[in-house]
Amino acid sequence: MSHRPSSGLAAVSTALLAMSRHLEVRDVLKTIVASARELLDAEYAALGVPDDHGGFAQFVVDGVSDEQWKAIGPLPRQHGILASMLHQAEPERLADVRTDPRFGGWPDAHPEMSDFLGLPVRDGDEIIGALFLANKRCPKEKGGCGFTAEDEALLSILAQHAAIALTNARLYERSRELTIAEERSRLAHELHDAVSQKLFSLRLTAQAAAALVDRDPARAKGELQQVAALAAEAADELRAAVVELRPAALDEDGLVHTLRTQIQVLDRAHSARVTFESPGTRALPAAQEEAVLRVAQEALHNALRHADAELVAVSLTRSGQGARLTVTDDGKGFDPRAVRRAGRHLGLVSMRDRASGVGGRLTVTSAPDRGTTIEMEVPGG
Repeated sequence: MSHRPSSGLAAVSTALLAMSRHLEVRDVLKTIVASARELLDAEYAALGVPDDHGGFAQFVVDGVSDEQWKAIGPLPRQHGILASMLHQAEPERLADVRTDPRFGGWPDAHPEMSDFLGLPVRDGDEIIGALFLANKRCPKEKGGCGFTAEDEALLSILAQHAAIALTNARLYERSRELTIAEERSRLAHELHDAVSQKLFSLRLTAQAAAALVDRDPARAKGELQQVAALAAEAADELRAAVVELRPAALDEDGLVHTLRTQIQVLDRAHSARVTFESPGTRALPAAQEEAVLRVAQEALHNALRHADAELVAVSLTRSGQGARLTVTDDGKGFDPRAVRRAGRHLGLVSMRDRASGVGGRLTVTSAPDRGTTIEMEVPGG
């Protein structure tokens, strides 16, 4: 008696558990693809999420190296067999994809593929992706191998649960976006209520001082002292409002996961490659985690908006009981002294203040045409 079905169901169970551990869309897609490839013992696997313009919003592969993927070139369009799965909602199981009349070839760097199995990923009546495998790992003498009806049934189970996992991940990311929008709205109200009234009073007092400076210098001096006091109060109110903005994601997920998520978004949104690594780090006190996150955000903003960088590498590593953040880009760089003399700080003052505010230190290494490295070290608890 064959033991293949029970082992297949166990593999499906393992794949489903793996998918359930992730909430970020990109992580879910990668887990689905890796699970499908392992489940059916295929050489290659991929999952494409279509956009509304004939292409793919996301396209994840497994079995292809990063170098191969870069050499292949742009993401595929929705045509041929891919289009069939996306628009006709039917599985495709082929002995040799290259002999199918819909096959239109592939780029020079694309690996050779023969036997093929593809299924649509559906959320109700909506097709939200296409999952496909190629090159079953087994002897192919006399054409006696390839994906079977049993393989198709197993992949169908995986595709159904993949749709659930992907939909949940999208809902999770959407809820995050709504939380951010609500937090911004709350801040706007607080800034208006707490700060704008003091700024209005400050403006009136300054105008009164200007009117008195010639005819009653003593009174003008008193008004100017009041201006200074109002300015200090406004600064305190503003600082208090900003301090309350500790990102919700930090409390829920911690620094490493929050940084990774934000960097994945930046990597998709910008032409520059943005990478993140965090080997062996430990949790930090809340103030340190927020300071590290804010410095990382400022450094990434500078690298992506001002430096014309092609690669930005972020790392968070353990340093004693604390942590070391490093943000390095290969952009145009700058002369820190010249920037300081010109009054353009690129957020450097803010970053240094954040570092020193939690007992840490920040160093900036840069030169024209030599990129920039921002390094921040903070103590632990």
